Amino acid sequence: MVDGRMVSMTNSAVVLADAASYAAAVEEASAAAAAYYAGGESTLDDDAYDRLVRGIAVYEEEHPQDVLAASPTGKVAGGAAGGDVPHTVPMLSLDNVFSAEQFATWTASLERRIGRPVAAWSVEPKLDGLAVAARYRSGRLERLITRGDGTAGEDVSHAVGTVVGLPEQLGEPVTIEVRGEILMTNEQFEQANTVRTEHGGDPFANPRNGAAGTLRAKDRPYTVEMTFFAYGALPLPESGELTGTLAELPHSEVLRYVAGLGVHTAAETDVAPRTVTTVEQVQSRVEEIAALRASLPFGIDGIVIKADLAADQREAGSGTRAPRWAIAYKLPAVEKVTRLLGVEWNVGRTGIIAPRAVLEPVEIDGSTVSYATLHNPADITRRDLRLGDRVMVYKAGDIIPRIEAPVAHLRTGDEQPIVFPETCPQCGSEIDTSEQRWRCVRGRDCRLVASISYAAGRDQLDIEGLGATRVVQLVDAGLVTDFADLFTLEREQLLGLERMGETSTDNLLAAIETARTRPLSRVFCALGVRGTGRSMSRRIARYFASMDRIRAADVDTLQQVDGIGKEKAAGVVAELVELAPLIEKLVAARVTMVEPGATPPPEPGEEGTDAAAAVAEGETAAERPLDGMTVVVTGAMTGALEKLSRNQMNELIERAGGKSSSSVSKRTTLLVAGEKAGSKRTKAEDLGVRIAAPDEFAELIAEFLPSEV
Repeated sequence: MVDGRMVSMTNSAVVLADAASYAAAVEEASAAAAAYYAGGESTLDDDAYDRLVRGIAVYEEEHPQDVLAASPTGKVAGGAAGGDVPHTVPMLSLDNVFSAEQFATWTASLERRIGRPVAAWSVEPKLDGLAVAARYRSGRLERLITRGDGTAGEDVSHAVGTVVGLPEQLGEPVTIEVRGEILMTNEQFEQANTVRTEHGGDPFANPRNGAAGTLRAKDRPYTVEMTFFAYGALPLPESGELTGTLAELPHSEVLRYVAGLGVHTAAETDVAPRTVTTVEQVQSRVEEIAALRASLPFGIDGIVIKADLAADQREAGSGTRAPRWAIAYKLPAVEKVTRLLGVEWNVGRTGIIAPRAVLEPVEIDGSTVSYATLHNPADITRRDLRLGDRVMVYKAGDIIPRIEAPVAHLRTGDEQPIVFPETCPQCGSEIDTSEQRWRCVRGRDCRLVASISYAAGRDQLDIEGLGATRVVQLVDAGLVTDFADLFTLEREQLLGLERMGETSTDNLLAAIETARTRPLSRVFCALGVRGTGRSMSRRIARYFASMDRIRAADVDTLQQVDGIGKEKAAGVVAELVELAPLIEKLVAARVTMVEPGATPPPEPGEEGTDAAAAVAEGETAAERPLDGMTVVVTGAMTGALEKLSRNQMNELIERAGGKSSSSVSKRTTLLVAGEKAGSKRTKAEDLGVRIAAPDEFAELIAEFLPSEV
């Protein structure tokens, strides 16, 4: 709706019905931009703003006689903001494309303009921040300026010193202007909102608004960090010999030069700028960056594609608002504003009481979002969320939607406080509120069926035939009060249950008997210790080798396990005390309490294990094929590995001495690439990581393969 008039929507733009709707849309877009660039607040989320501006552009193309001077289509991003510091060279925006077809059309137009194919393309992330120019004289940062209206910007030099990646002194005494984006990483955003709310302020709606508001803020009683990523550089009038050098360098070389001066670029991230030579390679890289979006520690809203060579850029030239040699390939929005309708309080299998937001349905990243996580009651209080709030909701890929913050400036006064439960929503028992995550005092007993079903799951004890329905039968019959009771079930007891014949009974008992022999890592995972999961359970089991040693470990000892810090270690110690009766029952039931092939660390004051002593005496301990290696598995496995789940593959890697990982990086030693390996294979090739096919990997670790494969 625009100014009370209903307008229809397409996939890419608001459709404006008449001149009055057009005028109202221009007014709304201008007001939203002005509010955002003035203090980081806007009445529209980015996607709604983009759709509105595209609708304005379509209307203007069809009705050129109606174009208003206030229209945002002829201005650079940030054009609503004033500024009194002139730019030496206009600081332009980028035009957008939204599909592979639109990108192909744009490249064809560019190549017609310069009369030849583009020699090389630079493909880099479109960072979701604010464009700034940092002026260095003789290597020292002298001034920081916003984009403003493209010809002049605002002096925000007061922010110098709070921006990570923007050094106050370069590695060389050069005079240069570095251009880039200032943003908040996800971690910086969380910290900023914590500090801001502690000082009585409203939380920022999202990282981009946080960066916009923070960059312009002066004389605050607190400071918060932001991060700078350079995307280009140009000489200043007194740059001397540097002027000609920068003018002739390819864009990719300019970025390398800037990084060499000590300025932060995206080169060390998972979405590092890459130079390619064909449109097909550009599209492939676009897809890779899009696939990584959800896992990045900062926001991106697209991919920037630039002609790399200076000659191609010169011949293409620039328009009044955007260069003709660069384009922004926009990705679907991952955050939008919607309304918080209610809060549900759900109890998990360990008794944790988790709030879930009920939202006015909104389409984000290709799916309809009606619910979002709220983490815990303390998080609700810190963010000052209220029923009826307009809230910024974030979702990307398979990530569970989350509420970033209320859009506080849109409040009407009708919003209501969220009521916290006084008793457990599941069973009515008391609630332990001593920690941030509230918990039913009955713990796992509150959700007994869920707890037992989890323990019996494929990645834990893998008890075939023990689904949730069967667990309910066992609990209702009083045959089990925890999953240790499964190992004491008798044949006659099971035969007495409805729909349990001799065959199904014998099969279930056989599966339970097999589960008794699962390694310690599986048993520990089945316990469901808070703060641990499959990979952490494997690490703990391999480090300590036996349940006795795990239970004897104190907080300091547990921190020797990779990935366990002081807070998590304390939580594990406390959980194991609580779980002591269950563990004792498992021991009595002869469930395996050791990890095959694991060598425990030496006890304090002891010489260590035989293996450790042998090494100390100069003997060589038996080497495993993956010792010291970090291995990533991707794609569909074949041959001997075809029937293994990803968790079983990770177990196999660790038994063979390696460390399993889910992402390819410089630390990766080996990538096991099955069918349709995708972007991980491409990245491994770029980094020079060794790549093995499933059959080759199976041969490498043959002695560790399970007997059933």
